Amino acid sequence: MSDNRQSLSDLASTLSEQQREAAAAEAGADTNASADAYLAGEVTPPSTPAVLREQIIDAQGRAYATGRRKDAVARVWLKPGSGKITINGRDQETYFARPTLRLVINQPFGVAERDGQYDVICTVKGGGLSGQAGAVKHGISQALTRYEPALRAPVKAAGFLTRDPRAVERKKYGKAKARRSFQFSKR
Repeated sequence: MSDNRQSLSDLASTLSEQQREAAAAEAGADTNASADAYLAGEVTPPSTPAVLREQIIDAQGRAYATGRRKDAVARVWLKPGSGKITINGRDQETYFARPTLRLVINQPFGVAERDGQYDVICTVKGGGLSGQAGAVKHGISQALTRYEPALRAPVKAAGFLTRDPRAVERKKYGKAKARRSFQFSKR
């Protein structure tokens, strides 16, 4: 196989003197004209078009998503309805008795201005109640953006699409917990 790559100096030497002069004059005129137009405000800078996402729903007309927080994993199905939220077969008021946890779950609907417009059915496993509420919130946010892709911007701006990476630090040997030392005894 022959190597027929050429450097810029090889290419420049192949062009005739007239072609180089004509190209230089043309390039200089274009650069000056475009710079003047940009400064006058006639030319707008190039912008990247927004990516249009498609709606992802199943045969029953529901959007599915998985939410995670700490050790909890929530499987969430979202469909248009009256705003009823069912967790592990129970109503949200009975499953999450603390009002703060119910507030956490309803945050994505508040940000997207869709309060009472969707029914949520979810199953949650692992972790404690706080981690499970965070997992349900993450799953609802993901499912909302799959059902209504236009809502991705406000939900993402609120930070609900990002999985919270914080988890319990592991216990180290020679320590009582992750960082706590054993009680000091002088004698």
